[in-house]
Amino acid sequence: MDKFMKAAIDEARKGLKEGGIPIGSVLVRKRKIIGSGHNKRVQDNDPILHAEIDCLRNAGRLGTYKDAVLYSTLMPCYLCAGAIVQFGIRKVMVGESETFAGAKEFMESHGVEVTDSNLAECKQLMKEFIENNPDLWKEDIGEL
Repeated sequence: MDKFMKAAIDEARKGLKEGGIPIGSVLVRKRKIIGSGHNKRVQDNDPILHAEIDCLRNAGRLGTYKDAVLYSTLMPCYLCAGAIVQFGIRKVMVGESETFAGAKEFMESHGVEVTDSNLAECKQLMKEFIENNPDLWKEDIGEL
């Protein structure tokens, strides 16, 4: 497994330990992590603090994001995909999309290269979380 996806998984596990939803993200530029984050909707009582948004906030203003790659353990939703498109991120590496299909087609239609790694570790993390927290998961994806 790529070291950057491993870092995103570590972020997801950090969020789970904090009582949140186990989704993690890192932003990479020139083969170096410049931002990382995890879903903090529960911890911070913030409905939009998804992993990708937390990661982008932690990376700070970069001027341009065109040479950055975003790694996420789960396929980004439309909120996060909108941020990816808005900031001109050209490449997104995803841990899995079986649990949540997200907005792959939306990103691709805006010129973003999306690669789904289909990782068993990411799927298992989400499967266990959803089994133990079905209502929290439904809230997160807007199905409650």
